Amino acid sequence: DVSLITSAVGKARVQNLSSAARIFFLDIGKTSDSLHYQSFRDLLMYSWKAYRFARKLIKNERIDVVHAFFGVPCGWIAKRLGLPYIVSLRGSDVPGYSKRMRLLENLGMRRLSAGIWQRAAYTVANSKGLADLAAKTVPQQYPIIPNGVDCETFCPPETDDNNRLEGEPLRLISTGRLIPRKGYDLLIQALGQEELVLIGDGPEKQNLMDLAKGKKVVFLGEQPSSVIAKELRKSDVFVLPSSNEGMSNSVLEALASGLPVIMTNVGGSKELLDDNGIILEERTVSAIQDALGNIGTADLAKMSRRSREIAMQFSWKQMADTYVEMYSSIMNRGNRNE
Repeated sequence: DVSLITSAVGKARVQNLSSAARIFFLDIGKTSDSLHYQSFRDLLMYSWKAYRFARKLIKNERIDVVHAFFGVPCGWIAKRLGLPYIVSLRGSDVPGYSKRMRLLENLGMRRLSAGIWQRAAYTVANSKGLADLAAKTVPQQYPIIPNGVDCETFCPPETDDNNRLEGEPLRLISTGRLIPRKGYDLLIQALGQEELVLIGDGPEKQNLMDLAKGKKVVFLGEQPSSVIAKELRKSDVFVLPSSNEGMSNSVLEALASGLPVIMTNVGGSKELLDDNGIILEERTVSAIQDALGNIGTADLAKMSRRSREIAMQFSWKQMADTYVEMYSSIMNRGNRNE
C-alpha cells in the first residue's frame, strides 16, 4: 500500500489511484503561475505541512518504509519521522548541482544533506553523474536507479522508415521547462532552416519568443503525455542543450519514441547515448550548429532503432522492481532485529 504526500496547485485534495494507492495533495498556497518554480517559501510551507500530515498518517496507519523523493526537504521530513527511509536524489537536491541553491548550501544545506543521506537505509542516485556529484559531499557508494519511462505511451511510428525527403530541413523538438538552465536560447540562435517545436512553459517563454522571431519555432506550451508522444513521433531529432540534468525524463521519452538525441555532456547523458545521437562537449551556439549539420547527414533510421533499444532498458517495471527489492530488504532487516 502506498500513500504519496505532495503539494497541490490550489486547494488540498485526495486522489485514489486504486484501493492500495492514494495521493494526498497539500495546499501550500501554490498557484498555476508558480507551477515550474519552487520558491523558498514553497519549500518551507511544504516541509511543515507534509511533516505534520505524515505524523498523523503514521499514528492512524502502519507505515513500514518512508521513501523521500528529493533529499531536501523530503529527506529531512523522512529522517524526522523516525522510520526506516530511502532517499532518491533527483538533481537540484545535490550540493553543486544548481547555482540557485549555492547560498543555501553555504548556509548549512550541505551539512544537512550529509546527515540525511548517512542515516538513510539507502540513498539512491538516478544517474552515475549524479552519484559522482553526491560523492563529493558524502564519499560513499550510491545505488543507481534511473528514472523510468512509459514505453507504451512513448513509442516510434508504426514504420521505422524515415519519411523526411532528401534535403528537407530537420524537424527538431524539445520538451521541458522554459528556464535558462535548459539552454533553449542557444538552440534557437543555432537554428538555420530547421523547424523547432518546444513543448513546455516557464518564465523564459516571452524572452524565447522574442528571440525566435524570423525563425521556424513553434511554442506549444504545456501538453498532456498523449500530445507530447504524438509530437515526438512526428519529429526527426530531440535536442536538449541543458547546463545540468540528472536522468532527464524528457530524453527518456524521446528515446522511447525512437528519436536520435543531441544533448550536452552533463548528468546521465553518456548513459543514454550510444550510437544514437551526439553529445555536445561545448555548450555553445556553434557546437549545436555543428551537431545539427552532422546529424542531418547521419543514418537517422539506424539511430532511431538504437534509441528505442536503449529506452527499453529503462521501463517503469524494471525501475519499480528494483525499488521493491529495496523495500523488502529494509523489511527483512527489521524482522531480524525483532
